[in-house]
Amino acid sequence: MATVTHLIKLSVGTDSVETLAAWQASAPARGADGPPRHVTRMWPRREAELLAGGSIYWVIKGLIQCRQRVLAMERVTGGDGTERCALVLDPQLVRTASTQKRPFQGWRYLSPEDAPRDLPEGRQAEDSLPPELAGALAEIGVL
Repeated sequence: MATVTHLIKLSVGTDSVETLAAWQASAPARGADGPPRHVTRMWPRREAELLAGGSIYWVIKGLIQCRQRVLAMERVTGGDGTERCALVLDPQLVRTASTQKRPFQGWRYLSPEDAPRDLPEGRQAEDSLPPELAGALAEIGVL
């Protein structure tokens, strides 16, 4: 069995977990079979590790705030004729502990040891602290 790895990606233009969920519920973000997709230019070389239970961790407003399981990868052709990778995602967004992340381009691999912990299910709909404050406190080592 392959070891697990994750991806981390900036959610550009997203203001909150709720706006990410709203976008992914829209027709342009969904495949014909229903689950949302995120199309990226590069195909992950560590495909087996990602499909062995990996997730994509979303950075929103400078903070990792949630994740989604990667269910599959599909080859798609963009409007410019370039072949791309569509990550088929579990529709469920799992909130994570807010973790500060500097901007970067594209996506990066994220080891399970470095991934922020999931919030308890009772805290899925609310954080006890605003994400920006939680991130600032985490950065200085208080959380």
